[in-house]
Amino acid sequence: MSAPVTLGTAAVEAVEPPAARPPQTLAEAAKQFEALMIAQLLKEARGDEDGWLGSGEDAGSATQAGLAEEQFAQALAQNGGLGLSAQIVSSLSARAK
Repeated sequence: MSAPVTLGTAAVEAVEPPAARPPQTLAEAAKQFEALMIAQLLKEARGDEDGWLGSGEDAGSATQAGLAEEQFAQALAQNGGLGLSAQIVSSLSARAK
């Protein structure tokens, strides 16, 4: 899926970001889903029209804020987040039994 990237004389394999690879377990899938939900909440809190809390950001700042929100959401989800991933794992595990 990823092609080697040539840097000078050395070839380096392109590395996919963690969110781009498919989840291997239910817990991973639940955490990725929770990260997406948190990122969406943060995006809505920032708003598209006036920037973060009405600061009037430009396009570059909006992109930077979006990337920061995604990273923050992933970090939150990996460390318990809102508890949504634990609920999903618990619910689906109970149904599987």
